[in-house]
Amino acid sequence: MGVSIMSENKKLLLSVKDLAVSFFTHAGEVKAVNGISYDLHRGEVMGIVGESGSGKSVEAYSIMGLLQSPGKVVGGTIELDGENVLDYNNEQLRKMRGGRISMIFQNPMTCLNPVYTIGNQIAEALRTHKKVTHAEAKAAVIEMLSLVGIPNPEKRLKQYPHELSGGMRQRVMIALALICEPDLLIADEPTTALDVTIQAQILELMREIQRKTHMAIIFITHNLGVVSEICDRVSVMYAGKIVETGLVDDIFYSPAHPYTLGLLRSMPRVDADYERLVPIKGTPVDMLNPPKGCAFAPRCEQCMHICMKENPPTLELENGHAVRCWLVAKNAQTEKESV
Repeated sequence: MGVSIMSENKKLLLSVKDLAVSFFTHAGEVKAVNGISYDLHRGEVMGIVGESGSGKSVEAYSIMGLLQSPGKVVGGTIELDGENVLDYNNEQLRKMRGGRISMIFQNPMTCLNPVYTIGNQIAEALRTHKKVTHAEAKAAVIEMLSLVGIPNPEKRLKQYPHELSGGMRQRVMIALALICEPDLLIADEPTTALDVTIQAQILELMREIQRKTHMAIIFITHNLGVVSEICDRVSVMYAGKIVETGLVDDIFYSPAHPYTLGLLRSMPRVDADYERLVPIKGTPVDMLNPPKGCAFAPRCEQCMHICMKENPPTLELENGHAVRCWLVAKNAQTEKESV
């Protein structure tokens, strides 16, 4: 499972440390991202998974400097090649977006400008970050459209977004994100609105381009099946925190957190001997009034007294596999009485 490209020689590209993002609403503070940390190396593909509202997209928008009011980064750092992105001014952010970090959004129809042709939009992104002539830009756009699998690119670049299918528009979004050869690509649910056949084609396309360009990818999704296809490493988020992280095989074959196990049990599998899926009981946590202890405790079938009282620490297992859960803590044996 996954594309195995991890190496001790890989250079650190992105380092997120204790990132905290809150939304200050009239009802109170919503801690959408609550102290997450991870490192991403060049050429690595990392998946971030979790239910809607877990903080996945908020984290991505924070990295891109696209977070808007009432959202605000209230703590931590986001270092790109050793520079804290949170200290960038507007000009530095403009150069970073599209140049060093690009993003593919969930709905391409809302991200592409309906009054400009496909070719104009991709060429404009290129001219913003690189000094190229009109002819050089056009040639680069045709080459990129061809790379992402769009037939007859000379014709397509003259068309408008509404003239293309959903799968074609998503390929255009990928071309737009890759035209300036970024070091990091953030893909936020890029295949959610597509049917299964087109989804498989897009994933294969991203895998192939990643192999050719050796860029790093953060792949945000709620679909663990997609993660198994494209990622090297996975971070599982719940209620604004990373509750488990590890290699793809660690997450799929040795899950240590009950929430991770719940996600796996609720995922259809062709090799399973059961017909009915097992949903995670309960509802997602109220982020305005989170529980005192572990946020997943009210939904956890293995909840203990300590889970309701204290947040678990991050516990290192092996080979980068880490989990925030009292079940794997050494002193958890003394709290075996179930709630």
